[in-house]
Amino acid sequence: PCTGVWMGDSKICAIGVHCGNHITSHGLALNCCTDLTWFDQIVPCGLEGKGVTSLSRELGRHITVDHVLEPFLDSFQEVFDCTLVFSDDPG
Repeated sequence: PCTGVWMGDSKICAIGVHCGNHITSHGLALNCCTDLTWFDQIVPCGLEGKGVTSLSRELGRHITVDHVLEPFLDSFQEVFDCTLVFSDDPG
């Protein structure tokens, strides 16, 4: 019933989809070394009684995006049986 990736009652990765003007966008946000104190001010994802965590908190050491980017992209390609193409053109 709760989207995203969870570790117990704490979300470690948010997943979202947006549809509009005949375009579908999707994405995710994996908490690597996020300052989790900001979530103390809100009800994350509108879910009472649920928390937020990060890879750094769960593993007990500092994990940056650079640490996870290559293995994440490799796994993505394997799971979705695709080849990612990168472009320097942001448009």
